[in-house]
Amino acid sequence: MVERTLRIAAVSVTLLAFAGLAWADVETIRIDRTEPFAAGQAFGSVGAYVRQIGVVRGSLDPDDPRNAVIGNLHRAPRNAQGRVEYEADIFILRPADLAKSNRRVLYEVNNRGRKFLMHWVDDAPATTPASNNDPKSASDAGNAWLMRQGYILVWTGWDPDAPKRNSGMSMRVPAASEGGKAITQRIRDEIVAGTRGPADVVQAGLSYPVASLDPSKAKLTVRSHERDVRVGVPADSWAFVDNQTIKLLPDGAKFERGKIYDFWYEATGAKILGIGFAATRDVVSFLRYEAKDKSGTPNPVAGSPDRTGIRAAFAVGISQAGRYLRHHVELGMNQDTRGRKVFDGVLAHISGVGKLFHNHTFGQPGRTNTQHEDHFFPENWFPFAHTRQTDPLTGQMASLLRGDGFDPLIIETNTSTEYWQKGASLLHTDPTGARDMSPPDSVRLYMIAGTQHGGRMGLASAPGPCANPRNPHNPSAALRALIKALDDWATEGKAPPPSHVPTIAAGSLVPADRIGFPAIPGAKIATVTNRLTPPVDWVDPPVSGSLSPSWAYSTLVAKADSDGNETSGIRLPPIAVPIGAYTGWNLYKAPFAEGALCDRDGSFFAFARAKAERERAGDPRLSLEERYGNRASYVSQVKAAAERLVAQRLLLSEDVQRYVEWAEKNSAFPGP
Repeated sequence: MVERTLRIAAVSVTLLAFAGLAWADVETIRIDRTEPFAAGQAFGSVGAYVRQIGVVRGSLDPDDPRNAVIGNLHRAPRNAQGRVEYEADIFILRPADLAKSNRRVLYEVNNRGRKFLMHWVDDAPATTPASNNDPKSASDAGNAWLMRQGYILVWTGWDPDAPKRNSGMSMRVPAASEGGKAITQRIRDEIVAGTRGPADVVQAGLSYPVASLDPSKAKLTVRSHERDVRVGVPADSWAFVDNQTIKLLPDGAKFERGKIYDFWYEATGAKILGIGFAATRDVVSFLRYEAKDKSGTPNPVAGSPDRTGIRAAFAVGISQAGRYLRHHVELGMNQDTRGRKVFDGVLAHISGVGKLFHNHTFGQPGRTNTQHEDHFFPENWFPFAHTRQTDPLTGQMASLLRGDGFDPLIIETNTSTEYWQKGASLLHTDPTGARDMSPPDSVRLYMIAGTQHGGRMGLASAPGPCANPRNPHNPSAALRALIKALDDWATEGKAPPPSHVPTIAAGSLVPADRIGFPAIPGAKIATVTNRLTPPVDWVDPPVSGSLSPSWAYSTLVAKADSDGNETSGIRLPPIAVPIGAYTGWNLYKAPFAEGALCDRDGSFFAFARAKAERERAGDPRLSLEERYGNRASYVSQVKAAAERLVAQRLLLSEDVQRYVEWAEKNSAFPGP
């Protein structure tokens, strides 16, 4: 062990000695278009913004120890310099006058090629499929809080298979090969219609091209629930449409809504997906530290020809992108190849304890595990938490943080849904769920009470495939406050508010069947969380019903009060002064997987307006009339709740008025 430590120390000294002689791994940055944003409208004292759209070309040294974690990089073709090349889309929104920016890069990891930042953080309306992905108008900026702060907003592609439609962002990476030949491997895809996508599906795309169109080399099965045994679909009941699409027979037959189809096939064309992590590292490092690229082209966000003037860099990732950032940190990608820190702070939202099926041969980063779908694809592997601990199921001891001096400050925010579906309690308990674990001083954890995974502005409450009305509660106000807190933490040393999560010690973190939810007439109530297990063979996984109950981590959820609202976490005004019960769980209804947790949706159960109405319905919860008397009293209480959160630095002062206006217009109350 001593000898190994000395070798590592020697390598570190050598790398630092040569750091000053090395270039960043960005070769060229090409901005194809620079154009006014929002027709040149000014955003407060920062003024107008411009859009910059182009391409970044980079290269990686496969022999650099900092690139050793990139799966299959040694199987990539190399250029004349022995390096592996890649190319990524880049999109920048920055102040037209860079001197008016706050000199902070805020990098959003895109989600399946999509930009979420302004829709999810600044409440921009999603007027068209491309409006948030190709922001052009003042409406696309929402309330423009990020712009009024002067942030330099940056997006780059990281997933070569991300959809390009509606201005989606992607990248180009080489395929892996062995002995000069493309890798071929038997893999599994899962197909479910009507839950996260369209219901009337007659063809299904595959993650990779098939190596052979011979149907005898492939197999299709179907089942109703994740726990069910897979039943084979006869070979004459399906066919290849082309080398990356299948269909059912006879022609026009549809995949049954909610059913789980597994398809095994010989796949080819395995791209080296993990290059995406290095591209994020290197592009952000370039923007932060380098005034010019290797050809002399100026850094588009540099403050002068010889220095960038960037004070700090932050990353935000939402859902899949938050899992990407957790994986990025675990891989050590917050240190660039010149030994410099990339991100000062990272905010991962609604990522639970997950990472990505991305740095793998034939990875499928779009997969996300829920109680009904995508089980046993790599996502939820130990370590989960930032605190070093031991996994009782595998014996491994580890922490998500590396402790090498390059870890960023971290804020993780989750909705209630992530406690039910994505194991979020494991961020702050031991893996057995027996005791609380405090995060390190460099980490803050927040549950935004009574919110669902996809909570954002304008979310509809129609049930869709779920049994209960869906949860319309929007957590974005908390995200704005916590981005501000992260910035203050990194640039001013001002610690953010303490973590706000349910705990075992306080009795607010409990098993799913002990949440104490009230008996609301007609409510379908969840009592079981999604089951998280150590990794298994994702190509030939077991039937989950055959696994021992002990072969799973213990996940807990937040306790509810007598109204059905959670008692812990950040309780925004809709929870602190409620008009109903907002939950992070919902259940599927027929013909879907009836009784299973409904994807990542929550529920909403409105209070009756008057005492007589709730008594007729048998609702045990007080009516709006009994609680507040009238709208004016309700609005007053909403304002007071918002002001308390401002005092705790969990809400921005400008959002108090937004909540007051929301309460004044709330249709739950009759009359003006």
